[in-house]
Amino acid sequence: MLHRAIRIISIALITAGIVVCADVVLTLVWKEPLSSIYASIQQGNAEDSLNRLEERFPDPALVRRAGQQRGVEAQARVLADAFQQEVQVGEGIGRLEIPSIDLDIVVVQGTDTASLQKGPGHFASGVVQPGPGGTIKTMKRIGDGTAFPGQGKTIAIAGHRTTYLAPFRRIDQIQPGDKIYLRMPYADFTYVVEKHAIVDPGDVTVVENVGYERLVLTACHPLYSATQRYVQFAKLEDVTL
Repeated sequence: MLHRAIRIISIALITAGIVVCADVVLTLVWKEPLSSIYASIQQGNAEDSLNRLEERFPDPALVRRAGQQRGVEAQARVLADAFQQEVQVGEGIGRLEIPSIDLDIVVVQGTDTASLQKGPGHFASGVVQPGPGGTIKTMKRIGDGTAFPGQGKTIAIAGHRTTYLAPFRRIDQIQPGDKIYLRMPYADFTYVVEKHAIVDPGDVTVVENVGYERLVLTACHPLYSATQRYVQFAKLEDVTL
């Protein structure tokens, strides 16, 4: 009886060890599996909130008002300004597509802990950065955050690299010339990657306005560390209403 109990315990320990090892391997070569399951559910919730947002925005009156402007970019700015007043932290606000790394995901408003568990987050007021293991590293408050697509300024989006779906795990594989798409409820925006930079966590100059519309993607670097930030810069190429 004792031998049988020892054998059962041994098998249980071996099985547990295999599970732990598998989890470590998956995390190293892909992304952390348990948080990814949770994040998949949260990403679904973000997509649901985006669908609801698209149902109500923009309304016909706003579309008519935007249509009075001359040129697509001027029309998009009217819509983006109104959109800024409409969205809530944690809500899905658009889709981010980066074909070169096979990414197609809903972006949420905000970079607080709960928001980044749903997907990449748009820098709202109080800029923060995702750290390793799902932690958040505060950089510095920057007014009311960064702009929305169509406002002609810098739009910044942060994402995890190893946890919660790890949407920006391959951010370092994005190359100059690659296209990045932001599909918002009011317009579609195409950006072309210009360059990348590796900066200190407190370097807020990367999200400053530069005189043209620019998309900035940022994540911790290297993998499993928060010692630096990997940043991709892309310039607006096209707007479609």
